Amino acid sequence: MGVTASTVRVGKRYRHHRLDRDYDAIVIGSGIGGLTSAACLAKMGKKVCVLEQHYTAGGFTHTYERNGYEWDVGVHYIGDVGNKKTTSRRLFDYITDGELKWSAMDHTFDRIFIGKETFNLNSGRAAYRQGLIDAFPDEESAIDEYLKRMRSLKGAVQTHTLQKILPTWLNYIVDLFTKNKRPASFEQTTREVLEEITDNQMLIALMTSQWGDCGMPPGESSFVIHSLIAQHYMNGGYYPNGGAAEIAKKIIPIIQSAGGDVFTYASVEKIMTNKNRANGVLMSDGNIIKAPAIISNAGVFNTFTKLLDDTLPQVDDYQKKLTQVKPSMGSICLYIGIKDTADNLKLPKTNFWIYPNEHYEQVCDQFKSDTQYNENITLPMVYISFPSAKDPDFSRRYPGRATIEIVAPCRHEWFAEWKHQPWGNRGADYESLKEALSQRLLKELYKKLPQLNEKIDYYELSTTLSTDFFCRYSQGEIYGIDHDPKRFKQSWLKPKTTINGLYLTGQDVVTCGVVGAMMAGLITSVKIGKLQGLKLAKTIFFPSADS
Repeated sequence: MGVTASTVRVGKRYRHHRLDRDYDAIVIGSGIGGLTSAACLAKMGKKVCVLEQHYTAGGFTHTYERNGYEWDVGVHYIGDVGNKKTTSRRLFDYITDGELKWSAMDHTFDRIFIGKETFNLNSGRAAYRQGLIDAFPDEESAIDEYLKRMRSLKGAVQTHTLQKILPTWLNYIVDLFTKNKRPASFEQTTREVLEEITDNQMLIALMTSQWGDCGMPPGESSFVIHSLIAQHYMNGGYYPNGGAAEIAKKIIPIIQSAGGDVFTYASVEKIMTNKNRANGVLMSDGNIIKAPAIISNAGVFNTFTKLLDDTLPQVDDYQKKLTQVKPSMGSICLYIGIKDTADNLKLPKTNFWIYPNEHYEQVCDQFKSDTQYNENITLPMVYISFPSAKDPDFSRRYPGRATIEIVAPCRHEWFAEWKHQPWGNRGADYESLKEALSQRLLKELYKKLPQLNEKIDYYELSTTLSTDFFCRYSQGEIYGIDHDPKRFKQSWLKPKTTINGLYLTGQDVVTCGVVGAMMAGLITSVKIGKLQGLKLAKTIFFPSADS
């Protein structure tokens, strides 16, 4: 099958002569955290230069087109944007001037397949609760206790986030007054909390069936991240009208309005420092761009092991801290195109989560023990998304077409031997492995939607090497660093670093996911903006009654 490609390109191609030398801040990486930081600073009148090494801006919110189809690469659904009064929606509206529009998914936004059992997660807190009770009528008290424990974390999570922008001395005072008020569940794994509530393993499996949204099964994940994800989607899933690329498209004009810009093909080699202060970046073409504030949206591992001079004493300290965290899971994703409409094919606006059984940790442990792929490996999870069904504008842009995406965890070691081969030309053995994995994922699709058998027009598989090539996550990690309880004890994961002028943003600062990274972008800009930043924080977190 011949392959033709065109790209959904967002941003301006980097050329040295296109730069304006008078920048107030430079952002490395155009993921949602970096774009949010830049847009918020632009609203404060700051001129920001965003540098993206990829051919299009957006990070995991970008889309790509091939053979007449378009797919998102990470925005499968967003929660808490249906109501304009939610913090997530207020921030999206703020950084896009309200230009980004949303469409609701089906009332059942997630359908869960566990072994031979099928369950639905429904939109609306009352409907969500009732769906759990309908599936497990004898567990009503346990279900209510589960919902109560998630709600009880709200204050602790808000305080935890606030402490990321407070001075160190003030954090000591906050800790003094709050440490005994923080729920025990803040420091527990998800399974530890749920085992205190019920011994029904199938119910626990259903409650934790979205664990793919953080990449850790309940025995490993922090109950904090589980709670944030579950509550984030309780009022339903939403998808951006026009596709995921609309997020960056609507943010970039805000950055440009203050004189800034977003450049693609703009590879940063080093963060420049002078007298222990970050003051610029060295580009791959040898040019240096200066600014008083440097914001890294490249992840903590890239920032402190690749972008900074090892001779800085602070770098050695950060590299020691990196031993306390580890990269999150890698994944494969099968992108599928069909020459027919989502309506004709009866594709749902519902995500499918497919698990072999309710014993998530056992399956994951077996999966992790095999560093070489073989056909007998049990995939811990398979996730199926239907972007063309979710996006009401898709049929206008791609008439008579439909798209599907299938995601599954993988081991980076399966593909490591081809790491140094060029993208798009890694050889027959690599393509053979990809084809075997593709067929395995297609088989899962046909089990759930048999009407699609023999309908597929085009498909291609991305691996952890694709993630490394396009997003520079060397292990193919899609959620930054892992979200275990230990991660939430790392006080150094905050916007301001100990290197003057250097700031962090993105998934590693607050939590994973689009909204988690976006919130990191907000607090990074708040920290840089000082008084203006505090006014912004009030606007987003504590709006007036008439706003």
